[in-house]
Amino acid sequence: MTDRTALLERPQPPRPPRPSGTGSLALPLGLLKTARPRQWVKNVLVVAAPAAAGELFSRHSLIQLALVFALFTAAASAVYLVNDARDAEADRAHPTKCRRPVAAGQVPVAVAYAVGGLLAVLAPLAAAAFCTPLTAGLLAAYVVMQLAYCVSLKHVLVVDLAVVTTGFLMRAMIGGVALDIPLSRWFLITTGFGALFMVAAKRYSEAVQLSGKAGATRALLTEYTTGYLRFVWQLAAGVAVLAYCLWAMESGGTSNGLLPWRQLSMAAFVLAVLRYAVFADRGTAGEPEDVVLRDRALAVIGLVWIAMYALAVADW
Repeated sequence: MTDRTALLERPQPPRPPRPSGTGSLALPLGLLKTARPRQWVKNVLVVAAPAAAGELFSRHSLIQLALVFALFTAAASAVYLVNDARDAEADRAHPTKCRRPVAAGQVPVAVAYAVGGLLAVLAPLAAAAFCTPLTAGLLAAYVVMQLAYCVSLKHVLVVDLAVVTTGFLMRAMIGGVALDIPLSRWFLITTGFGALFMVAAKRYSEAVQLSGKAGATRALLTEYTTGYLRFVWQLAAGVAVLAYCLWAMESGGTSNGLLPWRQLSMAAFVLAVLRYAVFADRGTAGEPEDVVLRDRALAVIGLVWIAMYALAVADW
C-alpha cells in the first residue's frame, strides 16, 4: 500500500498536447496549420514589381501572378514544414510552440519532412514548366536559402537579418521576373531596405520584450543588443525613405497627369514609415501584417499611398 501511495504521489511528467482534429482530417488539417496560412499574405508582394510598372491588369499578367503566388506559397510552406520537423523536440519544451502540429504529434515528423521536401522540389519544377527559367531559378534559390537558414544561418549574427530580408526582396522581385519586367534599381533598394526596417524592428521588439527574461524564443536574440537592433532599423528606414524619394523624383518629372501623384506619394510613404517606427520604438512591432492591420491610422496611410501611386501609374 505504501509503495502504491508513493507511486500515486510521485509527480508525473507533463503530457504532450492532444492532437487537434478528428479522424481522417487530423493529418491534413495539421499539415495546413504547419504551412502557416496567416503568413501567406506576405506573398502578395509578388504583385509589387508589376504594379509599380503598371503591368498588373492584363489577362496574361493576372494568370502568371496567380501562378507565381501559388508556387511561392508552396515553397514557403515547404520551408515551414521542414523547420517545424527539425525543431520538433525543442518546440515540445516551449510553452506555446508545443501546440504546433508537429510538436504536438498531430503531424509525424517523417510526414512533415516528406511533404516539405516534396513541395520544395515541385515548386521550382512547376515554375520551370509554366514560367520563365529565371523565375524557376529565383524560386529554387529562395528554397535553398531558406532551408540553409533553418539549418544554420539563423544562428549567425547579421546573416540571419540579411536572409529574412532577402526573402521579402525575392517575393517583390519574382512577379517582375515572371513577366519579364525590368526591375528599377530604386525599386530594389526601397524594397530591400524597407524589408530590413521591418525585420530589424521585429527583432528589436522581441529583444525588448524578452529583456531580463530567461528562455528567449530565439537564442540569437541574446547576442544582439537592443542598441544595435535600434541602429539597424533606423538606418534601414532612412535609406528606404531616401531611395523612395529619389525614385519618385526621378520618374515623377515626366508625369502628364492632373497632379504629380508620384512625388506627392512621398509624403504618404514617409508618414507610413514614421507611424510604423512608433511601434518599433515601443517594442511592439511584431509581424508586419499584424502591425498594419492592428493600427487603423497606418492602414489608412497605406491605402492613401496605394491610391496616389496608382494614380501616378495611370497618369491621371
